[in-house]
Amino acid sequence: MAPAQRCPVCRQTFFCGRGHVYSRKHQRQLKVALERLLPQVEAARKAVRAAQVERYVPEHERCCWCLCCSCEVRKHLSHGNLTVLHGGLLEHLASPEHKKATNKFWWENKAEVQMKEKFLISPQDYARFKKSMVKGLDSYEEKEDEMAAQIHEVEQNRQELVRSVLEPQAVPDPEEGSSAPGSWKETNSRVTSSSQQPSYLDLPPAPELDWMETGQPLTFIGHQDIPGVGNIHSGATPPWMVQDDEYSPGNQQIGPSYEEFLKEKEKQKLKKLPPDRVGANFDHSSSTSVGWLPSFGRVWNNGRRWQSRHQFKTEAAARNREQSHK
Repeated sequence: MAPAQRCPVCRQTFFCGRGHVYSRKHQRQLKVALERLLPQVEAARKAVRAAQVERYVPEHERCCWCLCCSCEVRKHLSHGNLTVLHGGLLEHLASPEHKKATNKFWWENKAEVQMKEKFLISPQDYARFKKSMVKGLDSYEEKEDEMAAQIHEVEQNRQELVRSVLEPQAVPDPEEGSSAPGSWKETNSRVTSSSQQPSYLDLPPAPELDWMETGQPLTFIGHQDIPGVGNIHSGATPPWMVQDDEYSPGNQQIGPSYEEFLKEKEKQKLKKLPPDRVGANFDHSSSTSVGWLPSFGRVWNNGRRWQSRHQFKTEAAARNREQSHK
């Protein structure tokens, strides 16, 4: 009997020797495992001619499992604040160790020979990737410089705008006609002195606005104060400080009283009972004597109980027929 061996692809122990790698199950599991790795390798091949450089983020630390080498490989290549996408995987696929492990894996598992070239990167392709990586780094630095220049320009414009708003504006001198800047104190003193001197210009007086004229767009409708009721401006008590007795006129009760609520609750309970029950139509407000005895239900009749029950049903049926005829 052949010694037990373990297949890393099928993850099981077999006793049939080398015949296991030719089985249908092993070939199916091998194809599924290779197809799981193939999309990542194809994405890395696309980056050979045009390397992509991005700013480093923690997601760039992802790893992928190399089935041929049975180890984890960094998918991207990071250095400082920059990351070259698919750089780590391309470096691993172009290494001689990976090529040696791939040849061994293909020989031991009897995989398709046409698929082996898809999982290998030639030295020429890797050299082409290095050149494109250098170009990508240069273009990324140019973009960073342009972005920094734009940010610097925007910041400079903002500072100039803030400075123009905060700095005092220059007031022109009416005598000299110059626009030399002056301090706020000089400007205020000049304006004050000029306002004290008599004006030699004959300007017409400004007309007084009459708000009661009919041609004006606004109309004065008078004060809307309610006589006898003050407000907070006249010293009256605010509404939220007034007691309920003073604020509500007449102390009128809102809603039904507690006795009416109990009566209505009792009526609602009686409505749920059957209308043809014993004593439903009895008037409790009627005056009765001491010797009054109830006559319903054949309580005081002699004989068996079923006889009174049949008699009661017969009378009820006759009563219903009379009501239907009426």
